[in-house]
Amino acid sequence: MESSLGQKNKHREFTLASFSSLPLSSSTASPSSPSIARFHIDSGVAELRIFNDSESSNSTNVDLHMAQLFKVGPVESICISEVSETDKEESYSKGVTIQFRNEEESKAFHCAFEQWKKEADCEESKLPNGVVSARRSKFDSKTEASSAKMYFHYYGQLLHQQNMMQDYVRTGTYFAAVMENRVDFNGKVVVDVGAGSGILSLFAAQAGAKHVYAVEASEMADYARKLIAGNPFLADRITVIKGKVEEVELPEKADILISEPMGTLLVNERMLESYVIARDRLLVPNGKMFPGVGRIHMAPFSDEYLFVEIANKALFWQQQNYFGVDLSSLYGSAFQGYFSQPVVDAFDPRLLVAPSSSHVLDFSSIKEEQLYEIDIPLKFTATVGTRVHGLACWFDVLFNGSSVQRWLTTAPGSPTTHWYQLRCVLSQPIYVMAGQEITGSLRMVAHNNQSYTLYLTLSAKMWGVGAEQGGILQTSSGKMELKEPYYRMSQPQIQPQAYAGQDQQPQQLMQQQQDMNIQSLDIEGAELLQQELENAVVQIQ
Repeated sequence: MESSLGQKNKHREFTLASFSSLPLSSSTASPSSPSIARFHIDSGVAELRIFNDSESSNSTNVDLHMAQLFKVGPVESICISEVSETDKEESYSKGVTIQFRNEEESKAFHCAFEQWKKEADCEESKLPNGVVSARRSKFDSKTEASSAKMYFHYYGQLLHQQNMMQDYVRTGTYFAAVMENRVDFNGKVVVDVGAGSGILSLFAAQAGAKHVYAVEASEMADYARKLIAGNPFLADRITVIKGKVEEVELPEKADILISEPMGTLLVNERMLESYVIARDRLLVPNGKMFPGVGRIHMAPFSDEYLFVEIANKALFWQQQNYFGVDLSSLYGSAFQGYFSQPVVDAFDPRLLVAPSSSHVLDFSSIKEEQLYEIDIPLKFTATVGTRVHGLACWFDVLFNGSSVQRWLTTAPGSPTTHWYQLRCVLSQPIYVMAGQEITGSLRMVAHNNQSYTLYLTLSAKMWGVGAEQGGILQTSSGKMELKEPYYRMSQPQIQPQAYAGQDQQPQQLMQQQQDMNIQSLDIEGAELLQQELENAVVQIQ
């Protein structure tokens, strides 16, 4: 960082009217005390130091990489930063109220803050492969501690690993992709990113890998060691390393990465970012990635049964005499709340009202920061006249082997996986005619609970008088939380099959099954779906 920020600006100072820490304490400056705010470099870390005068030992130091600045008035701002205890796994936030002498100095300070913070983040991303930052890892800095704790606790349990391994579409496709491309693994160094039980590491060893480093941050690492030790013909070529890929050091670079980083809608749980970080830190230049490409597929759908089912959930709040209490004031909030839940289930592809479009994520070249916000423009042509209730989404990933290319798909009509499909349902449907154009956007914004907020807009040109002159639109928008989906039972289920019998293209729907094989979804998905199985049976025609 010295080479960038340090040479351009050794430090930059601003004179403040005053500052005070939150909560107020006797050690902070009084409101009338002039103060200094200095941007500077300390041991390669960009910091903001605020103090009463240049000789004062009482100061507030803020790591710009972990800080945010909020304007609360023309000459008043609050700086919030996250602080972690070095001997604990806990972190807390601290705040500083800053008073400026005038509005111009306030604007100048905000500009300087954003510039120094931007360049500090930029320098952090330029660390050489294999070098770990002295401060908190990227994973810790962008992840809520409670979310990470639950995440690693969930994947540290054998029953959840079993649920994923029993998704034979998933596991079988990985096995086929590795075995059919032995040339990519034979004699090569492999890193298994988020190894879990170690099953993919064992596949790589079976394919002739010279050595496999199985990196796993949860307690599952201990189970992986046991499982690998129980396969002595492979164990001597596999090393389990307990830790995050953002932090671990390996004795050598990998020729190939293998991982299963996909969540609901491909991006949920934000493990794709760890996969990309592992690429930058641990993979040789032009090394292979299994998988190497992901695609998010989208298409508008029509499903009156689903729409009514969701809308009816809020009817509880229309009661005006619930034990003598009028609940109706909360009906509107409840109605919107139910529509903020994306629906995870397996649906009949005949519900789609237009050919799908796709958004490609090339794991070999995409930057981690490009996964923080994903903006996908939408454009479809309706094939039927109907009410459009929202956007259906699914994904697939490509194992681009030197011998065989193999896709793992979660498309409707294909053998069902534990990811199922996802549908964003709008609280206000739009009407379309056959041949009518549907436009809009799907914007996905990452947050520190390891998931995304979805912003969906769909529009269609109005038909009838005046439509040809004004380009009149009917538009519907919605905001959904990907981390809080509605896991819903759907009748058209397809029995998982062994990888050898799978087609690589989506198959036609097979006969409906009454007894559904529950597999794991993303965190807590299986438990939630089990509850729904006891409550809801939905017929799709």
